Amino acid sequence: MASENLQLFAFILALFGVFGDITATLLPNWKVNADAGSNIITAITQMQGLWMDCTWYSTGMFSCTLKYSILSLPIYIQAARTTMVLSCILSAFGICFTTVGMKCTKLGGDTDSKSHACFAGGACFILAGIFGLVPTSWYTREIISNFLDQTIPESSKHEPGGAVYTGFISAGFLLTAGVIFCTSCFKKPQGAWIYPPKQHYFPSTEQESNTGYNLKDYV
Repeated sequence: MASENLQLFAFILALFGVFGDITATLLPNWKVNADAGSNIITAITQMQGLWMDCTWYSTGMFSCTLKYSILSLPIYIQAARTTMVLSCILSAFGICFTTVGMKCTKLGGDTDSKSHACFAGGACFILAGIFGLVPTSWYTREIISNFLDQTIPESSKHEPGGAVYTGFISAGFLLTAGVIFCTSCFKKPQGAWIYPPKQHYFPSTEQESNTGYNLKDYV
């Protein structure tokens, strides 16, 4: 019962991780630059994401531009696109596998089949978490290095946006769920190898008969 509740908790974490992963992939605010300008009327907020760049003006206007050219993008954005899409795909496979393999469901056949499906889902979650953690870390490193570079003007410096933090949290949820599923699927036999079965030795009937014969001779 405790294992079933633990798997259900891990499945809820995985659902939050999948939704957060997809949201972080689509959001345009991976890095944000706020420029106040000369007065509040000209204040703008520039946001850059994996697929589009958006500008929000203080007057309420909002405009976005899609990034059509892939080869013109920096290498870390290309890598972030690829790994985040892979993370979303793997996490979706993990949801399917764990739905079949969880102990509280009646899918997947016998116990061994459900255990293998559960383990496969946990492995997918772990890989999805790694694929989600790598681009967010790399993207954050590029933002911080450009922010600390003295040769770059202040107007061109950015800070990490909400999508980066969402990606970090989602990767943590997926990794935690994957570890729980991988460790709760298989049940180890207790004491099978530590305590070998005791062997009982009984004297043979032949020895008893011989012993009795000898005693009679002495009498």
